[in-house]
Amino acid sequence: MPNTATLQREAAVNVYRSVEQGLKETGAETCGLMFIHCAGNSQPEQQVRTHLEQTSGTSFQVWKDGATQAIAVLLPGLSLDEVHYEGLRIKHELQETVPGADPQITLASFPEGERPSKATIQHMAESSKLIDSSEIHIYTLDNTADEPERILIVDNDPTVREFLQLRLKMQGYETYEAVDGLAALELIEKVTPDLVLTELNLYGIDGLPFIHHIQNLEMEHPPKIVVLTEQRVEQTISQCFRSGVDDYMTKPFSPVELDARIRRCLH
Repeated sequence: MPNTATLQREAAVNVYRSVEQGLKETGAETCGLMFIHCAGNSQPEQQVRTHLEQTSGTSFQVWKDGATQAIAVLLPGLSLDEVHYEGLRIKHELQETVPGADPQITLASFPEGERPSKATIQHMAESSKLIDSSEIHIYTLDNTADEPERILIVDNDPTVREFLQLRLKMQGYETYEAVDGLAALELIEKVTPDLVLTELNLYGIDGLPFIHHIQNLEMEHPPKIVVLTEQRVEQTISQCFRSGVDDYMTKPFSPVELDARIRRCLH
């Protein structure tokens, strides 16, 4: 009997393929796409479908993504403003009718000739799980530009690395990961990241010595360095900035604030 994880992955691939096919079948017209993720285990797919049947004057398709537990909604013919308005109405409806739903919505509208790939559709679905529920995230193909900036994540905690990878990919960055300082130094020379996002507590080589090694690498464009660490000692923070670190954040952290600080470092 196939295991549950395999079934979920196959189901997710089929959903993204169905959405991709649905986008293609709309022809040349503009097409809206929305992913809705709600708190808790019960995703109100039927409430979304019923709301659209009762209020929307246009056709639509709805799928459930087993991988992210998000609800995918295809809205042919809708511009970005119209999809955003529909997103606001669905958000309000779910807040009113589904206690504790706390909807997180990522949406986009793709014009003629700019249909997203299956990977981009999956990227959108994943992003709906990570955004702040107080905002509606407007997704653009700029998020997956041809030459995205590269960020190396260095942390020995796999959960932190996975979260940061998903979050940063959502922002359109190309990401790499390393579990310790030595692996990170090898990767830096190979992939020449634009920014290194690193914990200070690492195996092998850590803290300021690790940062000094990065700065002493013979590179035409050394990466920016952002420290994301559990260390809160003021002396350590001061030493990092004196050593040329571009920014310093402590855990637990606000993902929205981290996004802003990374953007500020890179631009």
